[in-house]
Amino acid sequence: MRGKLIVCDGSNGAGKSTVLEHIKDHLNSKNIEFISTREPGGTEVGEKIREILLDKSYSNMCSTTELMLFAAARAQHIHEKILPALEKGIHVISDRFESATVSFQQYGRGLPSQIVDQLNDLALGDFRPDMTIVLDLDPVVGLERVRSRGEGLDRMEEVDIEFLERARQGYLEQAKSYPERFTVIDATQSLENVVEEALATIDKQI
Repeated sequence: MRGKLIVCDGSNGAGKSTVLEHIKDHLNSKNIEFISTREPGGTEVGEKIREILLDKSYSNMCSTTELMLFAAARAQHIHEKILPALEKGIHVISDRFESATVSFQQYGRGLPSQIVDQLNDLALGDFRPDMTIVLDLDPVVGLERVRSRGEGLDRMEEVDIEFLERARQGYLEQAKSYPERFTVIDATQSLENVVEEALATIDKQI
Protein backbone atom coordinates (compact mmCIF):
# COMPACT_ATOMS: atom_id res chain seq x y z
CA MET A 1 0.00 0.00 0.00
CA ARG A 2 1.28 3.44 -0.92
CA GLY A 3 2.17 5.79 1.91
CA LYS A 4 0.52 9.16 2.44
CA LEU A 5 1.95 12.65 2.70
CA ILE A 6 0.47 14.65 5.57
CA VAL A 7 1.52 18.29 5.91
CA CYS A 8 1.30 20.56 8.94
CA ASP A 9 1.26 24.18 7.83
CA GLY A 10 -0.20 27.56 8.69
CA SER A 11 0.50 30.83 10.42
CA ASN A 12 3.89 31.62 11.95
CA GLY A 13 3.80 31.00 15.69
CA ALA A 14 0.69 28.80 15.50
CA GLY A 15 2.44 25.83 17.14
CA LYS A 16 3.41 23.65 14.18
CA SER A 17 6.54 22.25 15.82
CA THR A 18 4.68 21.22 18.97
CA VAL A 19 1.79 19.66 17.07
CA LEU A 20 4.21 17.79 14.82
CA GLU A 21 5.93 16.28 17.86
CA HIS A 22 2.57 15.02 19.13
CA ILE A 23 1.77 13.58 15.70
CA LYS A 24 5.08 11.72 15.62
CA ASP A 25 4.54 10.37 19.14
CA HIS A 26 1.04 9.28 18.15
CA LEU A 27 2.22 7.39 15.08
CA ASN A 28 5.06 5.77 17.01
CA SER A 29 2.59 4.59 19.65
CA LYS A 30 0.63 2.85 16.90
CA ASN A 31 3.78 1.36 15.33
CA ILE A 32 3.03 3.12 12.07
CA GLU A 33 6.09 3.53 9.84
CA PHE A 34 6.76 7.12 8.80
CA ILE A 35 9.47 9.69 8.25
CA SER A 36 9.34 13.37 9.15
CA THR A 37 10.75 16.19 7.08
CA ARG A 38 10.45 19.94 6.47
CA GLU A 39 10.33 22.64 3.84
CA PRO A 40 12.38 24.27 2.69
CA GLY A 41 14.86 21.50 3.38
CA GLY A 42 14.53 17.77 3.83
CA THR A 43 17.57 16.95 1.68
CA GLU A 44 21.20 18.08 1.61
CA VAL A 45 20.47 20.37 -1.34
CA GLY A 46 17.24 21.61 0.24
CA GLU A 47 18.91 22.44 3.54
CA LYS A 48 21.52 24.55 1.73
CA ILE A 49 18.73 26.42 -0.04
CA ARG A 50 16.95 26.85 3.31
CA GLU A 51 20.01 28.58 4.73
CA ILE A 52 19.89 31.12 1.90
CA LEU A 53 16.14 31.67 2.13
CA LEU A 54 16.15 32.34 5.87
CA ASP A 55 19.38 34.34 6.01
CA LYS A 56 18.60 37.97 6.94
CA SER A 57 21.70 39.18 5.11
CA TYR A 58 19.81 38.51 1.86
CA SER A 59 17.13 41.08 2.59
CA ASN A 60 17.35 42.34 -1.00
CA MET A 61 16.29 38.98 -2.47
CA CYS A 62 13.55 39.59 -5.02
CA SER A 63 10.25 37.73 -4.80
CA THR A 64 10.81 35.79 -8.02
CA THR A 65 14.19 34.52 -6.82
CA GLU A 66 12.58 33.48 -3.54
CA LEU A 67 9.85 31.59 -5.37
CA MET A 68 12.34 29.78 -7.61
CA LEU A 69 14.51 28.76 -4.67
CA PHE A 70 11.51 27.28 -2.86
CA ALA A 71 10.57 25.38 -6.04
CA ALA A 72 14.12 24.09 -6.49
CA ALA A 73 14.24 22.80 -2.91
CA ARG A 74 10.81 21.18 -3.38
CA ALA A 75 11.78 19.43 -6.62
CA GLN A 76 14.77 17.84 -4.89
CA HIS A 77 12.66 17.01 -1.84
CA ILE A 78 9.91 15.20 -3.70
CA HIS A 79 12.22 13.19 -5.96
CA GLU A 80 14.94 12.31 -3.47
CA LYS A 81 13.00 11.78 -0.27
CA ILE A 82 9.21 11.92 -0.39
CA LEU A 83 8.22 9.81 -3.41
CA PRO A 84 10.70 7.00 -2.63
CA ALA A 85 9.26 6.72 0.89
CA LEU A 86 5.64 6.77 -0.27
CA GLU A 87 6.32 4.11 -2.89
CA LYS A 88 7.66 1.84 -0.11
CA GLY A 89 4.45 2.31 1.87
CA ILE A 90 6.08 4.68 4.34
CA HIS A 91 4.04 7.72 5.38
CA VAL A 92 5.64 11.18 5.31
CA ILE A 93 4.91 13.96 7.79
CA SER A 94 6.13 17.36 6.56
CA ASP A 95 6.50 20.72 8.27
CA ARG A 96 5.14 22.95 5.44
CA PHE A 97 4.87 22.11 1.73
CA GLU A 98 3.47 23.64 -1.47
CA SER A 99 0.57 25.34 0.32
CA ALA A 100 3.11 27.62 2.01
CA THR A 101 4.39 28.80 -1.37
CA VAL A 102 0.88 29.64 -2.54
CA SER A 103 0.22 31.51 0.71
CA PHE A 104 3.50 33.37 1.16
CA GLN A 105 4.70 33.95 -2.39
CA GLN A 106 1.36 34.30 -4.20
CA TYR A 107 -0.89 35.88 -1.59
CA GLY A 108 1.84 37.44 0.56
CA ARG A 109 4.32 38.68 -2.05
CA GLY A 110 1.68 39.20 -4.71
CA LEU A 111 3.25 37.05 -7.42
CA PRO A 112 0.86 35.95 -10.20
CA SER A 113 -0.95 32.70 -9.48
CA GLN A 114 -0.03 31.39 -12.94
CA ILE A 115 3.69 31.61 -12.17
CA VAL A 116 3.33 30.06 -8.72
CA ASP A 117 1.21 27.23 -10.12
CA GLN A 118 3.65 26.63 -12.98
CA LEU A 119 6.61 26.30 -10.64
CA ASN A 120 4.72 24.05 -8.23
CA ASP A 121 3.67 21.92 -11.20
CA LEU A 122 7.25 21.83 -12.45
CA ALA A 123 8.49 20.64 -9.07
CA LEU A 124 5.63 18.24 -8.27
CA GLY A 125 3.89 17.31 -11.51
CA ASP A 126 0.33 16.35 -10.59
CA PHE A 127 1.35 15.18 -7.11
CA ARG A 128 -0.15 16.92 -4.07
CA PRO A 129 -0.29 16.03 -0.36
CA ASP A 130 -3.05 13.72 0.81
CA MET A 131 -3.92 16.13 3.61
CA THR A 132 -2.70 19.52 4.81
CA ILE A 133 -3.48 20.56 8.37
CA VAL A 134 -3.60 24.35 8.59
CA LEU A 135 -3.08 25.87 12.03
CA ASP A 136 -4.88 29.20 11.77
CA LEU A 137 -3.88 32.14 13.96
CA ASP A 138 -4.06 35.94 13.88
CA PRO A 139 -0.60 37.00 12.62
CA VAL A 140 -0.26 39.60 15.40
CA VAL A 141 -0.62 36.87 18.01
CA GLY A 142 1.64 34.56 16.02
CA LEU A 143 4.43 37.10 15.74
CA GLU A 144 4.22 37.78 19.48
CA ARG A 145 4.63 34.06 20.11
CA VAL A 146 7.64 33.88 17.78
CA ARG A 147 9.30 36.84 19.48
CA SER A 148 8.61 35.42 22.93
CA ARG A 149 10.84 32.44 22.12
CA GLY A 150 13.84 34.77 22.27
CA GLU A 151 15.46 33.16 19.24
CA GLY A 152 15.26 36.17 16.94
CA LEU A 153 13.41 36.38 13.63
CA ASP A 154 14.62 34.87 10.35
CA ARG A 155 14.27 36.59 6.96
CA MET A 156 10.81 35.15 6.32
CA GLU A 157 9.58 36.30 9.74
CA GLU A 158 10.93 39.85 9.52
CA VAL A 159 7.99 41.06 7.47
CA ASP A 160 5.05 43.38 8.09
CA ILE A 161 1.76 42.26 9.59
CA GLU A 162 -0.10 43.00 6.35
CA PHE A 163 2.09 40.46 4.53
CA LEU A 164 1.36 37.82 7.18
CA GLU A 165 -2.36 38.57 7.05
CA ARG A 166 -2.37 38.10 3.28
CA ALA A 167 -0.53 34.81 3.74
CA ARG A 168 -3.08 33.72 6.32
CA GLN A 169 -5.88 34.44 3.88
CA GLY A 170 -3.99 32.37 1.32
CA TYR A 171 -4.23 29.30 3.55
CA LEU A 172 -7.92 29.86 4.20
CA GLU A 173 -8.65 30.33 0.50
CA GLN A 174 -6.83 27.09 -0.36
CA ALA A 175 -8.77 25.22 2.33
CA LYS A 176 -12.02 26.64 0.95
CA SER A 177 -11.11 25.60 -2.61
CA TYR A 178 -9.88 22.10 -1.71
CA PRO A 179 -11.82 20.95 1.38
CA GLU A 180 -10.99 17.32 0.62
CA ARG A 181 -7.26 18.05 1.03
CA PHE A 182 -7.25 20.69 3.79
CA THR A 183 -8.30 20.79 7.42
CA VAL A 184 -8.23 24.13 9.25
CA ILE A 185 -7.70 24.10 13.02
CA ASP A 186 -8.23 27.17 15.19
CA ALA A 187 -4.84 27.64 16.86
CA THR A 188 -6.23 30.01 19.50
CA GLN A 189 -7.68 26.97 21.28
CA SER A 190 -5.86 25.22 24.07
CA LEU A 191 -2.91 23.12 22.93
CA GLU A 192 -4.79 20.03 24.08
CA ASN A 193 -7.71 20.80 21.76
CA VAL A 194 -5.45 21.66 18.83
CA VAL A 195 -3.53 18.41 19.21
CA GLU A 196 -6.76 16.42 19.59
CA GLU A 197 -8.13 17.81 16.32
CA ALA A 198 -4.82 17.23 14.52
CA LEU A 199 -4.60 13.61 15.67
CA ALA A 200 -8.21 12.98 14.67
CA THR A 201 -7.35 14.23 11.18
CA ILE A 202 -4.28 11.98 11.08
CA ASP A 203 -6.30 8.92 12.13
CA LYS A 204 -8.77 9.51 9.29
CA GLN A 205 -5.93 9.54 6.76
CA ILE A 206 -3.59 6.82 7.98
